[in-house]
Amino acid sequence: GKNCLTNFYGMTMTTDKLRSMVKKWQTLIEANCDVKTTDGYLLRLFCIGFTKRRPNQVKKTSYAQTQQIKRIRRKMIAHITKEVTSTDMKGVVGKLIPDSIARDIEKQCQGIYPLQDVHIRKA
Repeated sequence: GKNCLTNFYGMTMTTDKLRSMVKKWQTLIEANCDVKTTDGYLLRLFCIGFTKRRPNQVKKTSYAQTQQIKRIRRKMIAHITKEVTSTDMKGVVGKLIPDSIARDIEKQCQGIYPLQDVHIRKA
C-alpha cells in the first residue's frame, strides 16, 4: 500500500514561522471566515498578510491606513469564500498545501497596498 485514507483534521502554521514573519514598521493584516465546501464540510480559515515596502521607498515604515486594511480584509474573505465554496474537501486541501489561495490574494490586493508573506495560517 501506497494509499492511505484519512480525514482532514486541520492545518496550522508553526509558531516559530509565525513569529519570524512579524516585524516592526509594517502592518499585520488578519482575516478569518467560516466556509462550507460542496461536500458539506464547514471550515474556519484564517489568513495572515503583511504590508510590503515599495521598491526605492525612502520612508522607514510601511503602514496601511485603516480603510486600506478593511478593503484588503474584505478581498481576502471574498477570495477564500469563492475558492472553497466551489470545490470539495479534497480540492480545498489540494489548494492549501501549495498555498495557491494565498498567492492569488497577494496578487489581488496589490492595487490597494503591496503585501508580502500572505499565508493561510490555520484551517
